[in-house]
Amino acid sequence: MYRRFFKRLLDFLFALLVLLIVCPLMLVLCVGLFFANKKVGIFFFQERPGRNGKNFRVIKFKTMTDERDHNGVLLSDEKRLTRIGRVVRSTSLDELPQLINVLKGDMSLIGPRPLLVQYLPLYNKRQARRHEVRPGITGWAQVNGRNAISWQQKFEYDVWYVDHISLGLDVRILFLTIKKVLVREGITSSTSSTMELFTGNN
Repeated sequence: MYRRFFKRLLDFLFALLVLLIVCPLMLVLCVGLFFANKKVGIFFFQERPGRNGKNFRVIKFKTMTDERDHNGVLLSDEKRLTRIGRVVRSTSLDELPQLINVLKGDMSLIGPRPLLVQYLPLYNKRQARRHEVRPGITGWAQVNGRNAISWQQKFEYDVWYVDHISLGLDVRILFLTIKKVLVREGITSSTSSTMELFTGNN
């Protein structure tokens, strides 16, 4: 019953409440990011696969510029990440606009993180099970290492969550997420300022 009905209802009510509370903060971030990003945009939109692999547009705060080298190639994430963007990312404030995705029903508060569309054909059968539920703003993998763990570990945590969804587990993940954000754990991988690309299981 929780998985089929109450989870979606609680997602909607909680997302609406939080959006109303953080609106002033989001307005401040919009102004700061507008100038830090050199007026190229405040929000980052990208197609991501959701439940059952159906694509939707995820919304995040834009934390990097669009700077390119002399050949027109985008600079590395680390070079494009602005000072305010680094703070916004490390505190997970860049995720706040995804509350709009939750209201729309594209996402849940808790669930496997929505990854890139290009990863879909790279999953094995077990890994693809992460799409049996709506993707989340935070999830079991995020509170167990986030970007600091391997892709294989991340997918195992995602599938474990799919098999064990409950109100108690979601509440636990929510509180663990707050703790992780406060201590800023697992924001980056060991070799990059963001997570490395998933290239398959070989």
